[in-house]
Amino acid sequence: MKKQREKEILSILVKQKRIEVTELSSLLGVSQVTIRKDLDELERLHMIRRIHGFAELNSADDINSRLAYHYEEKTKIAEKAAGLISDGDTVIIENGSCCALAALHIARTKKNVTIVTNSAFIADYIHDEANVQIVLLGGIYQKESRCLVGPMIRDGAMNYNVKYFFIGTDGWNERIGFTNKDQMRAQAVRDMAASAENAVILTESEKFSAAGTVPLNLSRNHVIVVTDTRIPESAAEKLSEDGIELMTV
Repeated sequence: MKKQREKEILSILVKQKRIEVTELSSLLGVSQVTIRKDLDELERLHMIRRIHGFAELNSADDINSRLAYHYEEKTKIAEKAAGLISDGDTVIIENGSCCALAALHIARTKKNVTIVTNSAFIADYIHDEANVQIVLLGGIYQKESRCLVGPMIRDGAMNYNVKYFFIGTDGWNERIGFTNKDQMRAQAVRDMAASAENAVILTESEKFSAAGTVPLNLSRNHVIVVTDTRIPESAAEKLSEDGIELMTV
């Protein structure tokens, strides 16, 4: 029930952006004490913030807020991807909301896992979890996305050889594949991908109707896509033609 309420709270906030605690209590039919406990947990996970009796989302451009959008789909995608990881593994995880949820699920369900990331957000997001070692790659700090980019990413990633690299994406194009809107973040993805056997794209299906301007160029990796079942049939067929493994939830 608690998890379902949290999903309902996020759904309400995505639509309304801001709402009083008393109104949430009335809408969901539970006490204000219960709602405050739910909000405490969502705030701890950086999904919302609370101000003077209200709960609200941050700017839609903020990664904290992006966690709330399509939260249920992202959670299922993250859990499916996390299933690829075993106790004792080292995995590289790039920045992004689905990736952050996957990192959290790995940290909570696996033992003695090392997560290597260029995401300061992810490092902070999972820092309280006991069963994970975090390696934060150095570089130029991008304030909005809270990730690190630049040539130091390549130098740091070269010290690893892993089976899986989890990646977020801004979109997909059947001609050039998966894309990003930021050149430096795209280059960071390429640099980290060189240290991995499998590149695992975590994305909601709506990204297949959008495209960034910078191709990720993952041709050296075996590519696995984890997405929801609403992926367009034409996109699924193209992925299959390109030898890309598709996992849906």
